[in-house]
Amino acid sequence: MRGLVIKSTGSSYIVRMDDGSDVECHIKGNFRIRGIRSTNPVAVGDYVQIDDDWIVDVEERKNYIIRRSTNLSKESHILAANIDQVALVVTINHPITSTIFIDRFLATSEAYRIPALLIFNKLDIMTDEESARIDELRELYESIGYTTLAISAISGHLSAIQDQLSGKVTLLSGNSGVGKSTLLNALFGKEMTRTGKISDAHDKGMHTTTFSEMYFLNDGAIIDTPGIKGFGSVDMQREEVSHYFREIFRVGADCRFGNCTHTNEPGCAVQEALIKGNIAISRYESYLSLLGDCEESKYR
Repeated sequence: MRGLVIKSTGSSYIVRMDDGSDVECHIKGNFRIRGIRSTNPVAVGDYVQIDDDWIVDVEERKNYIIRRSTNLSKESHILAANIDQVALVVTINHPITSTIFIDRFLATSEAYRIPALLIFNKLDIMTDEESARIDELRELYESIGYTTLAISAISGHLSAIQDQLSGKVTLLSGNSGVGKSTLLNALFGKEMTRTGKISDAHDKGMHTTTFSEMYFLNDGAIIDTPGIKGFGSVDMQREEVSHYFREIFRVGADCRFGNCTHTNEPGCAVQEALIKGNIAISRYESYLSLLGDCEESKYR
């Protein structure tokens, strides 16, 4: 029998069958997907075949998005499969989402050829200075070609984001505490998942979502994932990293050497653009951070 994985708890999966019923299923300990080394061989969004409440096969995926833990372990985790876009919820304060985190997420979406949307949340508690910072970041990412939104999940008025989600399967992600659960509840008009408080001591979010789950909204669906603190790259080769930074890849076509890493080579168009202010320093620092990941992977 065929079904869609709509929830993963780590030890079991909820599969929505073609007849609309939900079945709790398990996988055997030696179950693995060929070609992907991950902690979860089955992910929310997968279409699977089941036999007597056991998942026996996973259909070929249209796509998937995967991350590695920030401790640079060899383990990877599939966040979701068969998605149309990813939406990253970010805040510039309470808690702070770093631009390196944003850029790592965007680079990963580029690597897996999945469109990305940036949602800046908590406008209701931003100071004028913080609101100006949001405007700067939106201008930066929109100039690169990304769609951005600025919202308050508490205040409502979410028609713009509803339009972006309509008719699509969207992976919703972000650091703990950025308001993903509040946003999800606001979109559905009822409590779909628990919300948490920000730690006063560290101004960081505390996990409220503990597993991945798909929620159906009108003619689309949202896959909610646990808040993540960092975003490690997976299977990126050093010479490929620039491909996942749109503006660096575009400018890099004018470098003197075709294999330029944009670090210390002569005739580097990216370095020249950086000096002229045509490439943001924050984006370049994120690029160097991913290059560092690739260097460290050589010794693991």
